[in-house]
Parts: sequence; structure tokens; C-alpha cells
Amino acid sequence: MLGYLSVGVFIDGGYYAKVNRALKAAESSIIRVKSLFDFICGRLAYEEGVNPSDCQITEAHYFRGRYRVKEAYDKHLLYNERKFEDSLIENDVIFHYKHLREVEKNGEVQVIEKGVDVWFALEAYELATFRKFDYVVLLTGDADHEMLVRKLKALKIKTVLLTWNLTDVDATSPLLKEEAGHHWELSHIVRHDPALKQHLLYRLREPAVTPLGDEF
Repeated sequence: MLGYLSVGVFIDGGYYAKVNRALKAAESSIIRVKSLFDFICGRLAYEEGVNPSDCQITEAHYFRGRYRVKEAYDKHLLYNERKFEDSLIENDVIFHYKHLREVEKNGEVQVIEKGVDVWFALEAYELATFRKFDYVVLLTGDADHEMLVRKLKALKIKTVLLTWNLTDVDATSPLLKEEAGHHWELSHIVRHDPALKQHLLYRLREPAVTPLGDEF
């Protein structure tokens, strides 16, 4: 049993956005960042047998590709991006962005998000090395982070994979789940705890006349 738990949280913004889009479609809700962090600390404190006040998220980081300001304005995304950033700031989350690029291929426009996953992995590993977290919590489902989890375990840092699957097809890589020491699948957890689900979600108001995008 540890007397104090230092926790580092690393959020894959692309994965987080997919979860929120699914929640918006199914529940007209999105994840409340503060409630999610409270859940993480409460569950880790319970599992380690420490007082919840002795379990602290000492650093939280969010990684995402995003459009340049003019593109975001043209796509009516600025309001939602700024609103979401406000929630990150209020919860002391450090955000890391790289610009998205759009390329046309075979008559279709494709959005290119390059280098974010590598940045995510490098930053998580480097910070875990220097900060000596007791736990690292990864919000992602990407198979590319399998090696990150393996490296964190080599540092003897307990690693939690936190996912929320809301589709018929599991979006979490099986290899990633196998590698992680702990896997918390929120769709299973809240199924048996409706009060927790209500606590985790923020109910959205009726949509505005002007579309605001889905960048929560």
C-alpha cells in the first residue's frame, strides 16, 4: 500500500472526441472533465487503500490536431474549441496541439493529423521518467501506444488504460488492452453504476441554430 499516490493523466484528444461524439448522439451529453478526474482519483485510492485526499493528479496533458484559426472559423468550430479549452484550463490540463492539414485524394478531402501520436508517447514517457508518477492513466484506444505501455511498465510505473466504448465494434486495440496492467472500460463500469454515469456526464442544452461542430 502506498501512502500517497501521484498520478499522471494523458488524453488522446482524437479518441476523446470520438467518445464525446458518440455520447452526444446517444445521450445528448459529453464527459465532464472534473468528474472524470474525480473518478480516476477515487478508484485508484480505493484500489490502493489510501485516503482519496492522498491521491492527486499531479499532471494532466491533452494531445490533439486542430485546424488553423481561419479554417476553424469557416467550419464553425471556434466556439466549441474555445469552450472545451476553458474546461481543460479549469482542471489544470496542459494542451498540446499540432495543425491539421487537408489534402484532396480521388475527389475526396482527407484530414491529415501527423505526429500527434508520437508526441503523445514521447511526452508521456519523458514525464513519467522525470516525475516518477505512481500511476499513469492513458485515455486512448490506439494500438500505436502499445509500446508506450510496455516502456512505462519497464519503469515500474503502474499503468491504467481508460476507455469508453459506445459502439458495436470495440474501438480499443486488443494488443493495447493485453499490454496494459489495468484496463477500465467505462461502458461496463457505468452499466452497473447509473449514479456514476450521471456524475460523469454533462447534459447539453438544445443545439444552437448555427452548427458549432463536434470538437468537445
